[in-house]
Amino acid sequence: MSEQIISTRVYYSIYIALLVLLALTIRVAYVHLGYLNVVAAMTIAVLKAVLIILYFMHIRYSSRLTWVFVGAGFFWLGILLVLSMTDFLTRGWLPLPSGWEP
Repeated sequence: MSEQIISTRVYYSIYIALLVLLALTIRVAYVHLGYLNVVAAMTIAVLKAVLIILYFMHIRYSSRLTWVFVGAGFFWLGILLVLSMTDFLTRGWLPLPSGWEP
């Protein structure tokens, strides 16, 4: 099996991109966007994760089977996030019982 050699220039450029995304994350955290704060933070986090997975974990030049397992991991993460959000968003649908006052 031959390994793809990635130049140090690519690693440094990915590192700079990750630092820029980190600064953007910090900047967005101080801006009030309402419900879009979560969307912006998750978008930036996914971009950072994709860069790390592709270049630092060497998935970009891996076999297709490795790509399938990475895709399956993201699919499972999506399922967990959707199920967590459905639980969170539906908590206010039912009223509290009358005898349960804190």
